[in-house]
Amino acid sequence: MTSIEPGGPSGHADSFTRDNLPPSEARTACDYSVLPALAAYPDRFNVAATLLGDRIAAGDGARIALLFGDRSWSYAELDALSNRVARALVDDMGLVSGNRVLLRAPNTPMLAATWLGVLKAGGVAVTTMPQLRARELAIVAEKAEISHALCDIALADELASVPGLPHRAFFTASGDGDAEFDTLVAGKDAAFTGADTAADDVAIIAFTSGTTGQPKGCMHFHRDILAMCDCFPPTVFDADRDDVITGSPPLAFAFGLGALLTFPLRIGAAAALIERPSPEALLSTIARHRCTALYTAPTAYRALTGMVGDYDLTSLAKCVSAGETLPAPTWAAWHDATGLAIIDGIGSTEMLHIFISSPRAEIKPGATGRVVAGYEACVLDEHGKTAQPNEIGRLAVRGPTGCKYLANAERQAGYVQHGWNLTGDLYRQDADGYFWYVSRADDMIISAGYNISGPEVEAALLEHADVLECAVVGQADEDRGQIVAAHIVLREGAEPSVASLQDFVKQSIAPYKYPRAITFVDDLPKTETGKLQRFKLRET
Repeated sequence: MTSIEPGGPSGHADSFTRDNLPPSEARTACDYSVLPALAAYPDRFNVAATLLGDRIAAGDGARIALLFGDRSWSYAELDALSNRVARALVDDMGLVSGNRVLLRAPNTPMLAATWLGVLKAGGVAVTTMPQLRARELAIVAEKAEISHALCDIALADELASVPGLPHRAFFTASGDGDAEFDTLVAGKDAAFTGADTAADDVAIIAFTSGTTGQPKGCMHFHRDILAMCDCFPPTVFDADRDDVITGSPPLAFAFGLGALLTFPLRIGAAAALIERPSPEALLSTIARHRCTALYTAPTAYRALTGMVGDYDLTSLAKCVSAGETLPAPTWAAWHDATGLAIIDGIGSTEMLHIFISSPRAEIKPGATGRVVAGYEACVLDEHGKTAQPNEIGRLAVRGPTGCKYLANAERQAGYVQHGWNLTGDLYRQDADGYFWYVSRADDMIISAGYNISGPEVEAALLEHADVLECAVVGQADEDRGQIVAAHIVLREGAEPSVASLQDFVKQSIAPYKYPRAITFVDDLPKTETGKLQRFKLRET
């Protein structure tokens, strides 16, 4: 094993991230020889300069990199724009390599250009969800000791309320409006040499989406960004340079950063960005730009299924789901409506991107998949030993993108144990090597001595024609310890009936698993990435 640890001099003058990395013994190990691409990385490179520079050097400068509405940006244009951003940060805003730069915008070309420009300048990108409020932004700013902030002008009000940001600037979605940063960038030289960063200098701090409380910063190296592009996309997704990729995950979410920016840039493909990715916007974008690939969450696939007949989706070939377990009924409904198999996958902010999944030809509906090339994974029993086939235990994974919490030794010690990343998910692995999701460790409901998986009950409820969405949690009960409690969003026009839903579940899975409490709601609490916030339901 080759330990993932700083090696060689840092290219950062500001040592904050290096100073706050967990020690090497608290991190995972990876055998880089398992994939030739991983083993070939040099000791020093700047990932933003590499992603764009490799394409320019290969003669792809005129190829389309980004689509947005009725406009497009070539690789050469995106390279020039990100160079101007880097120049403005260094020359006019005093950026020192290693400084943390907060980015705040929906998925737009200028957000992509500022992310690339920050890294080219040697900065550390801290991209935030566009819907965060000032209080939440202040937590991120304090934890990451943010020195600079670049923000979409439409989101300026919340950022203006965040204290302690010495350098702030605002831009428009396309970067060529009359916002102050637009004007500053427009006057800069389009030539810029990327900062001389080490492969293991921190490139980004990604904050968890906060499903279990206050968000935590996860640091990832320049090497990690390249590694996520060289594992899942070529070996599972079957990435093609002629792909036109769209989707809903924000670039602030690791799922979106890979899917809609770094994955396509790595091979010369195009990404169609959507500022407000409603179901209608997703489907119209696919039809308009002849998109070949879609990345979104299970809840979105379920919403899209009933609308596909109104749009020309004949160009669509590849669909990927992550961020939440993909229920088998959702997979089947999408397949029946479109003929397309959804590639399921599990990743995490701590691990950066997908590490378990299966190519389209190898999908077992209902299973998350097998371990992605470049990674190792197993299921551990209660004694920390490898579980027997189909025995439920904790999912453990390691690979080139391991967890590195920002200044959080306690959390690091809980997530990384004996060289493995423990994701907090309960899984079983069948004899064929496929991993089957059971629940989050805290989603297992223990009722009258029975272990009941909340997602299993959810999958049963979703098979009912009246159920649009649902979330199942454990609810305290004096007699049984806990009972199964379901929160259900009905389809339009459906009449609520507790008894019929309970009877339906009893016919689908073991009767002891049926929801003894059912609450009908208009919507379910979710993060901006579409992940259900079950902890909020447990608090009610």
